[in-house]
Amino acid sequence: QVQLVESGGGLVQAGGSLRLACAASGRTLSRYTMAWFRQAPGKEREFVAAISPSADIIYYVDSVKGRFTISRDNAKNTVLLQMNNLKPEDTAVYLCAADTGFVVSRRFNDYDYWGQGTQVTVSS
Repeated sequence: QVQLVESGGGLVQAGGSLRLACAASGRTLSRYTMAWFRQAPGKEREFVAAISPSADIIYYVDSVKGRFTISRDNAKNTVLLQMNNLKPEDTAVYLCAADTGFVVSRRFNDYDYWGQGTQVTVSS
């Protein structure tokens, strides 16, 4: 079992930055594909970014390319999401997820473990 806990969310003005962190316990993350998803009220869960175990494969949804950066520190069992130039449409609960599979997936139902989420609110 892997327990994931997100932190770093908050309220920020448009154009601002936040850095989300996902800390894992229970098992080392070094063998897991890690991802961030987000869910806004009344909307489906949306893929944001994913990173392979060795960080050699990284995917982003088009709407965050050039603004968000996903990274991982396997020694610290942590995954980060640096979010710059935030927009009101980025407002959502951001969730960290871990996948034991071998393919870096953009589909939420491929992920085995989930955190509780952290709220990000961007004001205009």
